[in-house]
Amino acid sequence: MVRRWRDRVAPDVIGLPVGRRRRASGLRREELAGLAGISADYLTRLEQGRATAPSAQVVEALARALRLSGAERDLLYRLAGHATPGLDVVKSHVTPSVQRLLDRLSNTPVVVYDASWTLVLANAPYDALMGDTSGWRGLERNTIWRNLTGLRNRVVHTAQEQADHEALLVADLRMTASRYPADRELQKLIAELSGGCPRFGELWEADAPPMPAEPSKHKVVDHPVGRITLDCDTLVVATDDLRITVYTAEPGTPDAERLALAVVLGTQAFGEVTQVGQLPVHHHQVGPVE
Repeated sequence: MVRRWRDRVAPDVIGLPVGRRRRASGLRREELAGLAGISADYLTRLEQGRATAPSAQVVEALARALRLSGAERDLLYRLAGHATPGLDVVKSHVTPSVQRLLDRLSNTPVVVYDASWTLVLANAPYDALMGDTSGWRGLERNTIWRNLTGLRNRVVHTAQEQADHEALLVADLRMTASRYPADRELQKLIAELSGGCPRFGELWEADAPPMPAEPSKHKVVDHPVGRITLDCDTLVVATDDLRITVYTAEPGTPDAERLALAVVLGTQAFGEVTQVGQLPVHHHQVGPVE
């Protein structure tokens, strides 16, 4: 089934050059593996039925890379032995239409989070700007955990800005919990945050009213090329409950020049970047590959 879907994806849809020497009408195995963030060998075993228990993360990454419809994605989950994610579960699926939007932002730093503020994917320019996310696993992929535990972050905040940011994130997570009361993974995340971050417990128990949302604001990034002041816009995909954050600079400014330099230097530096036409793709959208 995966092989059939792979053959269906036109290479030019994801920016791959189509030359005369190309025999495959769809994606080559190594191309799909790179897009899904798994090894080509593991994908081969999946297609041949020799790897029969892929994780839900791998299934989701393949569905995203193959541009599967909702019904096809559900079928892939069932074939892999997983329950189909229901409406009462936090969504992490990037639909083909949203993926096309992301493809058009391939040269702009973009990161996508689910409603629990867990990283779904980050493109190569984002990693070049903010630091490589490819090694993040488990709680490291949750931005609330990263902020409350003081993990390395290139964004420059004053103490008050950091406190406000943390309160806003926790307030949003509380709203998410009210929408998905049956999601066990979400409840597990909240328990881990409560047990590992005293600050989270204070904010959660305070039960303060949600702070005003900040869909657009400036952020200062302390990058090796110099400090860069950027516009940070968060777009919410309402039907899928995803948060897409985009970082841009006003054209013609020193910040725009530093951003462009940061992206060029960063994408060249990462050894795990695969150049797919104009779309640099990092092998990091999922957790463990097997």
